[in-house]
Amino acid sequence: MEVKEVKSMIILIAGASHTGKTVLAQKLLEQYHYPYLSIDHLKMGLIRSGQTCLTPCDDGKLTDYLWPIVREMIKTAIENHQNLIVEGCYIPFNWAESFDESYLKQIRYCCLIMTDEYIEKHFDEICSHSCDVEHRLDDSGLTREQLLQDNREHLNGCRRYGLAYVLIDKNYDVTEQTGGIYMKNFVEELRWRGMIQDIMPGTEEKLMEGSTAAYVGIDPT
Repeated sequence: MEVKEVKSMIILIAGASHTGKTVLAQKLLEQYHYPYLSIDHLKMGLIRSGQTCLTPCDDGKLTDYLWPIVREMIKTAIENHQNLIVEGCYIPFNWAESFDESYLKQIRYCCLIMTDEYIEKHFDEICSHSCDVEHRLDDSGLTREQLLQDNREHLNGCRRYGLAYVLIDKNYDVTEQTGGIYMKNFVEELRWRGMIQDIMPGTEEKLMEGSTAAYVGIDPT
């Protein structure tokens, strides 16, 4: 289906368990007033309603089962000119292959990844934050070794597919770090939204260097 130029934004938040995906989605909801979809909620709804024989432990199979559903929900949101945040563990690394360019330019992806050092130093603290947004029914099965392995796999996957990620190393400050990912090129963001009439040569490159002061002229006509 051909998608007309629309003004919507889809934000995908991926990462291993306990990296703070739901917390970040909640903060973005509060900041931008975008609704968010928890893939975990979709998973449990389908499992508990008997729509699938898969269990919460079937991670690999669940990704194959859930992603086609989530993919079409994302397309529908874009076609309906709706903003949406999607968070969960079941976003495949090759997710971009599911969309053509008309959809892709309206999707931003970020994967939250904890380094080995951060996990080793803060494992107990990580576990203590597991219910910050939602109350997990049983979190006793999480081990340090599992968390290390899962985050290493996500880092390798992001590097392999050239995906954007935030590396949680010294401090947990993903809200600040992800701000630039969702608008990684300010000029590009304005351009596809049809908001730039003219721009001085070199402006885009200057803004990519970091924060700067600038004059913006607005013609109300």
